[in-house]
Amino acid sequence: MKTADVIIVGAGPAGSVCARKLSEGGADVLLLDKSQFPRSKPCAGWVSPGVFEMLRPLLPAYPHDCTEYRRFSIALKQLKLTLPVRQYAVRRVEFDHWLVKHCHVPVVRHEVRHIEKRGDAYVIDQEFSAKSIVGAGGTRCPVYRTFFRDAANRAPEDFITALEEEFHYPGADPRCRLWFLQEGLPGYAWYVPKGNDIVNVGIGGKAEGLRSQGVSLKQHWDRFIRKLEQHDLITDHSFKPSGWNYYLRRSPEVLQRDAVLLAGDAAGLSTRDMGEGIAAAVHSGIRAAEALLEGKEYRLDDLRRYSLFSLLFGR
Repeated sequence: MKTADVIIVGAGPAGSVCARKLSEGGADVLLLDKSQFPRSKPCAGWVSPGVFEMLRPLLPAYPHDCTEYRRFSIALKQLKLTLPVRQYAVRRVEFDHWLVKHCHVPVVRHEVRHIEKRGDAYVIDQEFSAKSIVGAGGTRCPVYRTFFRDAANRAPEDFITALEEEFHYPGADPRCRLWFLQEGLPGYAWYVPKGNDIVNVGIGGKAEGLRSQGVSLKQHWDRFIRKLEQHDLITDHSFKPSGWNYYLRRSPEVLQRDAVLLAGDAAGLSTRDMGEGIAAAVHSGIRAAEALLEGKEYRLDDLRRYSLFSLLFGR
């Protein structure tokens, strides 16, 4: 059986950053993930400059394309406006792999199925054992499922379902566009052009709102695609979107039980206005590591619940 001081389940941004911070503090860490990196990850990939400021003490300079935005074109029902912003966009296939490569701990491809506590240790699938566990495996994280299912972190009204696709599209319009509450959608849609002729388009909304309307997210997706075609933003492309789900942040959240901690989407930390989760993942990964290294309470009181401030000011 492989043993460590800390086992982290999930090698996305929260898990990889937590692993790097723990390893720098001298902890023996093992990072588990069911996927092989680099792996595809559907995501608009928005990050504020503040995210890279948090990462700068831990990691070398980001080596991949990082598209900068100084304005967003926004449609809010019938209102159209241009919002000045300070934002970047990354490709998650590159960003996540960069974090994993520099986490400085063993990374094992393994899908966690069963976790139990034995004495003062936690045992995973009879193969791995540690005194502490960090659950960073996203919305379906097995650590959340095992130890936090009865916590108040997740409410049905905060459950977001999304469809999106990222693909190569030469000659894309360079403006980032957002459409809020269009045609009854209880959420928003986006068009995010990135470097090297990559475009990410997507749509997300509250699952409860969709159910109350009797309209599926796929129906809204089809309307959105027609809009993109009508505006000549995307033409002659055969769409194959991927679906994913997450929870908006609600407070107070339960982040720790004994020596088990949650970070990133496993804790339900996406911002309540934009559903942005990368900054929350990085922030919570660092804070979870600090709590374990220093033996202090794990809290996220300084984590913002809304994206507007970071959109405008980049922090």
